[in-house]
Amino acid sequence: MGGSTHPVDFTSETPEPRALDVRWIHGSPSAKHNTDPDIQVYSYDEHTFILRQNMAINYEAPFLFLMFGSTRAVLIDTGATASAEFFPLRRVVDDLTGRRLAEHPRDGYPLLVLHTHAHRDHIAGDAQFTDRPDTVVVGADLKSAWEYFGFADAPDRVAQVDLGGRVLECLATPGHHEAAVTFYDPHTGFLLTGDTVYPGRLYVEDWAAFGRTIDRLIGFADVRPVTHVLGCHIEMTNEPGVDYPVLTTYQPDEPPLQMTVDQLRGIRKAIDAIGDRPGRHAFADFVICRKGTAQGSGGVG
Repeated sequence: MGGSTHPVDFTSETPEPRALDVRWIHGSPSAKHNTDPDIQVYSYDEHTFILRQNMAINYEAPFLFLMFGSTRAVLIDTGATASAEFFPLRRVVDDLTGRRLAEHPRDGYPLLVLHTHAHRDHIAGDAQFTDRPDTVVVGADLKSAWEYFGFADAPDRVAQVDLGGRVLECLATPGHHEAAVTFYDPHTGFLLTGDTVYPGRLYVEDWAAFGRTIDRLIGFADVRPVTHVLGCHIEMTNEPGVDYPVLTTYQPDEPPLQMTVDQLRGIRKAIDAIGDRPGRHAFADFVICRKGTAQGSGGVG
């Protein structure tokens, strides 16, 4: 690869909300009719890609995020399937990186693999990257993630990951999972909330921690230009308060992936309304399920 070019300016402009009017792949009525790609690739801009796994490969159909800086890239989460034959994540990442380097050539361009949390449907593809040259895969477990971000000694700190002029801000946000991390990208204004906040079933392992996390996210978003709150799944239907059953592999009537800071405030109000009551609690844009209680058809995403 040729010598480096001038770095991209990621900081001169305040991020403005762009429409996310993409039609996400959402499964097929039967496997034989499935014509969706293994991985849908959506280019938000030339430096930012949102990937969705095909439901025919795994019903979780998680979303992943690939972001390019001037000196390195980051992949956030690796999906629900280990096999590169059925889920060619590394090939897709390598192809997008190759295209990036064709436009912005430089000598050496590392990849960092991070995670929103350690549930299987967010880490299964890690092994595809362990032997990839110039790549660091940070474990999603509590010890590995907290050591990397410096949360073990300072859980309330805002860690930074510099991709070369594009500096992500990272917060410890337990509640759904003890090692959950939320990422904020000042270039796009994305607040990447993993399974803590998304249009679906919000499974809560630690109720008190979840409440503190939602408060922290609201406070964080109040002083930063957040354009979209993006979680890792869609499980709701377009009918308020109605979700698709677990194991569903065809979701033709999904709402958008993106949520808003006002919807974060709606989750805070829902927490207050639920109080100490156990069980499954449906609201217009999400369903809150507390661990250790009867949760209907749910499982932990």
